[in-house]
Amino acid sequence: MSTKASNLNVGITAKQTIWGNKNFVILLLSGFIISIGSKIYELALPLILYDLTKSSVIMSTMKGIEFLPNLFLAIFIGVIVDRVNKKRWSLWAIAIQSIVLIGLYVMINSGYTHPGLFYITGFILMTCSYAYFNARISIAKHVLPKELLTSANASFSFISTFIGIMGPAITGFILLFSNLQDGLLLTAISFVMAFGAMCLLDSNEEKIEKKDSNFWQELKDGWIELRTNRPLWLMTILVIFTNATSGMVMTMIIFFAKENLRLDNGELGLVLSCAGLGGLIGSSLISYLRKKIPLGILLGLNIILVAFAYLILSQAENIWIFGIGIFLEALFGIMAAILIWTFRLESTPNHLIGRITGLTGSIFKLAMPFAIFAAGYMADWFNPAFVFSLAAILNVIFFIVYIRTPLWKLS
Repeated sequence: MSTKASNLNVGITAKQTIWGNKNFVILLLSGFIISIGSKIYELALPLILYDLTKSSVIMSTMKGIEFLPNLFLAIFIGVIVDRVNKKRWSLWAIAIQSIVLIGLYVMINSGYTHPGLFYITGFILMTCSYAYFNARISIAKHVLPKELLTSANASFSFISTFIGIMGPAITGFILLFSNLQDGLLLTAISFVMAFGAMCLLDSNEEKIEKKDSNFWQELKDGWIELRTNRPLWLMTILVIFTNATSGMVMTMIIFFAKENLRLDNGELGLVLSCAGLGGLIGSSLISYLRKKIPLGILLGLNIILVAFAYLILSQAENIWIFGIGIFLEALFGIMAAILIWTFRLESTPNHLIGRITGLTGSIFKLAMPFAIFAAGYMADWFNPAFVFSLAAILNVIFFIVYIRTPLWKLS
């Protein structure tokens, strides 16, 4: 009760609460910097692998390995986040990413380019990235009242998708004049800057009290909370499947662009900016749409519209149709994601947010590595367009099932 009361005293209006809160602004700033680095890294690393191997299987394996930390470690990270100082936890997560990226840069320049090096790097980076993300959610949950969580999530998403507009285009420009591994060094530098910003975060978290329950009991408590929250549990199951199709499509984007459309690095960077533009618009619209349309219906509409975007990608024969498909996928995909993240925050008690975020984060990715691996082989046996078509069909099936669940009636 006291936590709720303190939350309600944070501010009077949405504008005052969000932009007048130092911790929120710092979280947003550090997220902005990390988004810049991540966009460069996300584009540069697959391109390095492509140049080295020309293999869709190796590229999809890399993507699949990046999701393994969420699958196997997220539930434990969630319990730990509830126990530790989240500022220090975030600083460690950012610092390790910087060190790993610099190490990878040095190794590549030294001539060591075995795919295993990239697999290990991807695993560590994604582990630290999730650790930071979980802590940021917990901090936001504590500094903002419930009625502003949609706006907060939209703000975080707005920043990352704004970088989505400029990041790939800038990266494409850099790749035209630099070695591909230079993108990794730029990412490491941006993470160092984010580390500096996070150091300014007020260390005003409530002191973590020692509990009689052990680690496993706390994990069990989180599981019980998730299972008894039926709407969140059903939504979690839904996301398992929608994330699987999303992972299949995202894995094939670069490969399709390079193999089928024969785009060069500059063209690829520019067309991927369409994803940033779509995400930016989606982040801007979601708070307004949430007030006009019930959550359940709005989420369902986004699921079926994402299927439409996948269908457009499957039929893309030039850069323009490809860009439209990417734009629509990002537009509807980001709105669905914000709705899910917000509902999870709204329906979870403060003291359990780390565990619920960890549990759902792990379950969300349950099918993703397998779907990504399968996508790589399907592209090898058939073509990437087949993967896009299959993802569209599966999303239509998910929508049909979804409208028959209680989620469709959520307000």
